[in-house]
Amino acid sequence: MLGESVHAALSAQAAAAQACPVRFVPQSALPEGQAYESFIFETKTVPTRDNWHDFFNGLAWLRFPRLKAKLNALQAAQIRAHGVQNLRGPLRDALTLFDENAVFLSQSQHAPVIQALGQRDWRAAFQTHRALLAEHPPVLFGHALLEKLLQPYKSVTGHVFPVQTAYSFATTDDWALLDADVSEQLSAETLLPKPFVPLPILGVPSWWQENESPNFYTDSTVFRPPRT
Repeated sequence: MLGESVHAALSAQAAAAQACPVRFVPQSALPEGQAYESFIFETKTVPTRDNWHDFFNGLAWLRFPRLKAKLNALQAAQIRAHGVQNLRGPLRDALTLFDENAVFLSQSQHAPVIQALGQRDWRAAFQTHRALLAEHPPVLFGHALLEKLLQPYKSVTGHVFPVQTAYSFATTDDWALLDADVSEQLSAETLLPKPFVPLPILGVPSWWQENESPNFYTDSTVFRPPRT
């Protein structure tokens, strides 16, 4: 599917990057019955299948090494405290949602957009503040979200986690700064209140040709009205 062993390709990139705290191993390296997150935390290796989901997960480790390590440490701590249960519990659920589906918008740059998204005011978010979103596009973090965009459909929705950092990505240092700041911001206290707001991804300006028409945003099956 990807043309080569995903774990080998990612490990080569991780070795070259040096900042990545893990290496990638075949899925078969994960012992039967051991929790995936605990294994990563204890061995600093990530069991990896040859599929797009795990490929994008590996790219997240390469781009956001501190943040991914923080997520893993929080998951592992929950497993140590409570074991592996049928229901993950509210914190592990929030951590998993973040890991799989998070999108970053800056509180200083996107405050009116974040407010509008939280209110389901799609017109304000995507039309009134269209230039703002176009100048500073969202940062996609969640690897499951990236996988969905291989075959995009209108209702693909990310979960915005507002971050403190203003970003422009003029240099690679900007990525490292965002990685460090979000990892410091991430904690049980910040995640348990579920601070996410929905972002229909194909509504982002210039990311989908059809959203040039205002009628794109009138589809109430995707751009749903506020909850009563």
